[in-house]
Amino acid sequence: MQHNLKYDLIIKNVNVVQAQKNVTESVDIEIKDGKIAALEFNLCADDALEIHDGKGQSAFPGVVDAHMHIGIIYHELSWDAYRESQACAQGGVTTSLNYMRTGRYYLNKSGSYANFFPEVLALSKGQFHVDYAFYLAPMSAEHIDEIPMLVSDFGVTSFKIFMFYGGHGLHGASTNQRDFLMIGPEDRYDIAHFEFIMRKIASL
Repeated sequence: MQHNLKYDLIIKNVNVVQAQKNVTESVDIEIKDGKIAALEFNLCADDALEIHDGKGQSAFPGVVDAHMHIGIIYHELSWDAYRESQACAQGGVTTSLNYMRTGRYYLNKSGSYANFFPEVLALSKGQFHVDYAFYLAPMSAEHIDEIPMLVSDFGVTSFKIFMFYGGHGLHGASTNQRDFLMIGPEDRYDIAHFEFIMRKIASL
């Protein structure tokens, strides 16, 4: 519904925490088109479609969780995205950056990211309660070659590697590594692989 009021919502009587200040301030929060438009003192209630009383509680900036795992091991991705992001929002996390890869524990699939990642995005669409993005682990030589495409076509700008220590990894003995990661016989997930990832990213 169209209206001519300055704001959609004013939240009054809240102590606002701001990163650049050492003390909280009791100010009004103005919301317009789903975004914070301003922080001001004692706004006129007639300027907004709706007024909410914060009852003296504190208002914090949203938290960015830069390392989350959605849709692994126990739950299907879309269900997990819905429930886990709901918990995020309840805890003050407003942006979720999620690790994703091919192989076991995730969608239990291998193959190119050109085919795999659109499925991840489709399963995620409409399920998150917070802002979200993915960063990906190149598991094979094919994935390394796809890094420029992932950046230009999908906007993925962060990539992940993880290390196997002492002959063991997440799956147990490293002799089972290829089966666990669902990579081909020509691929090795080792120090050299990590080096090739870094070289490809540096070339961008």
